[in-house]
Amino acid sequence: MAAVSAIEHVPGERVTGERVPKQDRSRATRQRLLEAAVACLAEHGWTGSTVAVVAERAGVSRGAAQHHFPTREDLFTAAVEYVAEERSTALRALFPQGATGDRHAVVAALVDLYTGPFFRAALHLWVAASNEAPLRPRVTELEAHVGRETHRIAVDLLGADETRPGVRETVQGLLDMARGLGLANLLTDDTARRERVVAQWARILDTVLTD
Repeated sequence: MAAVSAIEHVPGERVTGERVPKQDRSRATRQRLLEAAVACLAEHGWTGSTVAVVAERAGVSRGAAQHHFPTREDLFTAAVEYVAEERSTALRALFPQGATGDRHAVVAALVDLYTGPFFRAALHLWVAASNEAPLRPRVTELEAHVGRETHRIAVDLLGADETRPGVRETVQGLLDMARGLGLANLLTDDTARRERVVAQWARILDTVLTD
């Protein structure tokens, strides 16, 4: 989802005095709700993150929140997907030239995806889905989508040729490792150990991916 921006005026198109500001306000309200939902999930978990709590944090009425997201499930799955897309865009922006020879930097950037508020919020959503049957299929589908996109980005940035035996499994192992480091970081500051693991994985990738 793109960041909120002013709507461009198309030459020759008549712009009314009300339509553009209304659309812009609607987009801004939606973005505030999505960001507030992720922050609430990360801080309070699923039980403490009601639509009313999110609406208050976003500075909008509950009615406005439900206008954009009719159900609680709609709000939180959209919020996690929104932040996942934002993080993917930011990750690609770190390496505008695509595949890079600095695999240590790529591994570190991928690990960072799993050590911030987004991962904490996503984890609460996963736990809720394990107990809430109506939420489970939506979160399962969302996780599959996010996982595929993250894997695709990792392959691109690492310059990995997945037609070679073992390469796909190595890239997936990297992402599984990154998720594990994210879990370890939830309870304690795991920075020192994480840096050593990142360095080791960069060496493994150099060995596996280099002809």
